[in-house]
Amino acid sequence: MTRQLSLSLTKLSDSDQVLVDPAEDIRGRKVRDRDGNDLGKVDDLLVDGEQHKVRMLRVEHGGILGLGATPSFIPVDAVTSVTEDLVCVSESRDRVSDAPRYDPELADESDYYQSLYDHYGYPPYWGAGYVYPAYPYYRF
Repeated sequence: MTRQLSLSLTKLSDSDQVLVDPAEDIRGRKVRDRDGNDLGKVDDLLVDGEQHKVRMLRVEHGGILGLGATPSFIPVDAVTSVTEDLVCVSESRDRVSDAPRYDPELADESDYYQSLYDHYGYPPYWGAGYVYPAYPYYRF
């Protein structure tokens, strides 16, 4: 029997939540893929309001001075390392650019999030047996 999903993630910047440790806030940091290619910058973090955990990075790329930039969403499970100015992910640039695009007209965000997890090959956070990645560790 499949659980009926009603998923909704909120941008951290649109919520009243804050990270316990400001050093864990990776917004504004550059993102690089597994081969060292630049993917853009972390524009925001998508938070699961029920469990208060970061689930996705919203990475913007392209555009000029933030105008016309395209967002990509990467599950937090893909983060392999974080430095003072850089976030590295285990995915390739092609994999990120081929990910399903967010459509604000979608009636069911659940389908979109499922398609993202399917694309990247990670188990979805709402699935049975899911374990939040040990790294990065975000606390609210």
